[in-house]
Amino acid sequence: MIPTGMALTDMIWLIRRYTNKMNTQKLIQEQLKLSEKVMTTDMFDEINYIAGCDQSYTKDNKVFSVIVVLDAKTLEIVDKASEEVECRMPYMPGLLFYREAPAIIEAFSKLKTRPDLLIVDANGILHPRRIGMASQLGIVLDIPTIGITKNLFIGKPSSDGKIEIDKEIRGEELKTREYSNPVYLSPGHRISLRTASDLVKKMIIAPHKLPKPLHLAHRFARKAVRSENEKDNAADNKEQKENADDCLNESQ
Repeated sequence: MIPTGMALTDMIWLIRRYTNKMNTQKLIQEQLKLSEKVMTTDMFDEINYIAGCDQSYTKDNKVFSVIVVLDAKTLEIVDKASEEVECRMPYMPGLLFYREAPAIIEAFSKLKTRPDLLIVDANGILHPRRIGMASQLGIVLDIPTIGITKNLFIGKPSSDGKIEIDKEIRGEELKTREYSNPVYLSPGHRISLRTASDLVKKMIIAPHKLPKPLHLAHRFARKAVRSENEKDNAADNKEQKENADDCLNESQ
């Protein structure tokens, strides 16, 4: 297990306590308070291991999270963990952390190799309250984080790709593959925009548009959920056939 400031089980319990009550205003107030702790300067020593984190959803409303850890120099996989938990909250813009974090934290706790940097399929400070899921995870897990999304949540890129909100450059539009839509990068926690951008660009491996750690996490999460859904479909079909056979036998 990976030690952190607060026990990971306690973190999950706190998140579920808030989401079970579904008090949106309390969640927003918590974000506003936590946003004061977000740091967008480089606060780390050496980066030896970089992880990517992505989620997918099963058809029975569960969140499946995958974290893949790569060697920062070779970009080879050194560790991987996953977890599936019941989804207790509907999608609400700006509050993704409370929907997906329990699965992510559980998966993170299973890692044998603690990453020095976590790249998340979510926004960092490119967020109305300056604290997207990548930033909240950085604070909770006490780790530098970068947020990357395929859709722009707020703001508009300037001619040089920078995205300014309230007189602060909070993110950057990256065109990582020709003829493809761009991705949007923002620092999450304990890292600057410049460093985040430089690191991500080095991890874009053609023909993929996402940095390799995130691409792998995305691929593994989708593959696992697709396999699980296929098993569920097969079980449903078998049950329907058995029910039909029972009805046929009763009518004879």
